[in-house]
Amino acid sequence: MQFDTLIIGGGAAGLSCALVLGSGLKKPFAEGKKVAIIAHQKTSHLQNALFNNVLGLQPGTLGQDILDNGKQQLAKLYPEVIQIENEKVCDIIEKNAGFTIKTNNNTYTSKRVVIAVGYTNLITIKGLDHYIKPHPKAALEKDRIWLENNDHLIKENLYVAGTLAGWRSQFAIASGSGAHVATDILTLWNNGKHTKVHDKI
Repeated sequence: MQFDTLIIGGGAAGLSCALVLGSGLKKPFAEGKKVAIIAHQKTSHLQNALFNNVLGLQPGTLGQDILDNGKQQLAKLYPEVIQIENEKVCDIIEKNAGFTIKTNNNTYTSKRVVIAVGYTNLITIKGLDHYIKPHPKAALEKDRIWLENNDHLIKENLYVAGTLAGWRSQFAIASGSGAHVATDILTLWNNGKHTKVHDKI
């Protein structure tokens, strides 16, 4: 299957990116764009998270509930965004017109890829090795990594979001990073005109 944008990772950054892109798909400049998310969540740090200090979240909110509710929110509001479940990305291969993404079950092609998985050194996606560096904002003893990038862009059409982009492990920061990448992609779709999508009463 061919996509314009494929998001890898269903945590805070990946789901935020998918929601913002989904909200823009009905705009005239997004006509014909296909977006998907490989919603792998098993390694998300949200699995064991408890939130008391996040604006807009009820104190005591569990990260696991955010993961579950986020996928439901995406499916309900923006069903055009394809959610790919029960697959893990094994390899990203750069091609002239984009990328080939191989999972444990399927092969996809996409013009753009957003990598939004966790920042542990256990990352097993082939094709990213030469971008991996020690994380600049994590304690050395934790052995965290980032994918070297400039404002979330690793190279043309290859983005990274969340902690793997070099940000600290804070829910609001990771979510904002995913939204940031989505607005950059919306801007590309809109011929370089700075674009964001707001809902209003």
